[in-house]
Amino acid sequence: MIRKILVPGLASILLASCSGGAPQPAQSAAPAEKPAAPTSSAAPASTPDATSAAKPTAERPAESPSAAQPAAAAAAPTFREVTIPAGTSLSVKLLTPLASDTSKVEDPVRGTLVKPVIIDGRTAVPAGAEIVGSVIEAKRSGRVQGRASIAFRFNQLIVGNENRRIQTALVTRQAHASTKQDLKKGGLGAGAGAIIGGIAGGGKGAAIGAVVGGAGTVVATRGEEIRLPAGTTVNAMLRDEVKVLVPMER
Repeated sequence: MIRKILVPGLASILLASCSGGAPQPAQSAAPAEKPAAPTSSAAPASTPDATSAAKPTAERPAESPSAAQPAAAAAAPTFREVTIPAGTSLSVKLLTPLASDTSKVEDPVRGTLVKPVIIDGRTAVPAGAEIVGSVIEAKRSGRVQGRASIAFRFNQLIVGNENRRIQTALVTRQAHASTKQDLKKGGLGAGAGAIIGGIAGGGKGAAIGAVVGGAGTVVATRGEEIRLPAGTTVNAMLRDEVKVLVPMER
């Protein structure tokens, strides 16, 4: 009856104490076995061929070096040097008005060529080319003597983008002599002086009055001036030869 009442756990303790040994712990379960290593490793992923990697997916058309050059470079003009000999006459239309009584020495003078300069049947300098110079002398008419005059020359010829140094002879203009007109005026003055002198002192006074009257008339009168308005055409002769570049015909 006593064994039936004991708790099953206490029964094991009592049995152990009766046998004189400590209770043995339960044996732990054996560790799980490591998975076996694979017998053969997986093959690495295949890499693309180096030659196939370098090959472009689409071929580019080769660029032509000639296509990159401008078309105008192939058509660049060529030039040849032409000599305009000394003594060549240049027909010039003045752009600057000139006058003997208003122009001053070193005043600029500008003009354009009326006619082209032809050398060996080809145009060396076209019409309309600009030519530049300066006033060398300007003299107004005198009261007693001396006729009005003006002189100038050209020293630059502009052809296209080139500025050429040139030297032309002097272009001179002088007023016409007015001797007959002066004598006529002087005669009127002398006659008036003679009348006044005769009244004042007879024959000798008449002679003196004639001289005074004539001289007074001439001193009070000036001759004509030189006027060269813009648009006047003059001829200027080259003193030295001039070399210019002329485009060659194709």
